[in-house]
Amino acid sequence: MRLRNYALVTAGYWVFTVTDGALRMLVLLHFNQLGYSPVSIAFLFLAYEFMGILTNLLGGWVGARRGLNRTLIAGLGLQVIALVALSLESPTWRRWLSVAFVMTMQALSGIAKDLTKMSSKSAVKTVAGEGSLFRLVAVLTGSKNALKGVGFFVGAALLSGLSYDGALWVLAGALAVTVVGLLLFLN
Repeated sequence: MRLRNYALVTAGYWVFTVTDGALRMLVLLHFNQLGYSPVSIAFLFLAYEFMGILTNLLGGWVGARRGLNRTLIAGLGLQVIALVALSLESPTWRRWLSVAFVMTMQALSGIAKDLTKMSSKSAVKTVAGEGSLFRLVAVLTGSKNALKGVGFFVGAALLSGLSYDGALWVLAGALAVTVVGLLLFLN
């Protein structure tokens, strides 16, 4: 049972990692196509990183109080909300409003990323036997780095094949299916 839960958590983390990498590339390419300056685009990612730092500081406490399964589902759910909300942004908005809105949604996405990451990496401890903890963490971390790169390509492909909004909805749908699967099968 513990191994099955670990496999489910890892699969959820992998889906999140691919969609998160895709989102980073979508935002970067989309706002570049709209003519935003490199500094404006950099600001779009500032809140993502900052909120990730805060979440890392508080996430362990929340996970200990609420449970890692809940923080995992919360992280995935927050990412779905961020993706859907980003599709509401319009190129007709004033640039400062678009930047502020996207920064806010990226902040939500940063919280989602670190809740998901913290929950997934902590799940390793529940199944790791003596001496296997470092190997399992290395596999999870290495796979995260590889899948983030895959996500960059997925984001670029979705943007070129669909619209920005369509790509966001595809990513939100993939995560929503993942959340439902975890709710049904994760103990």
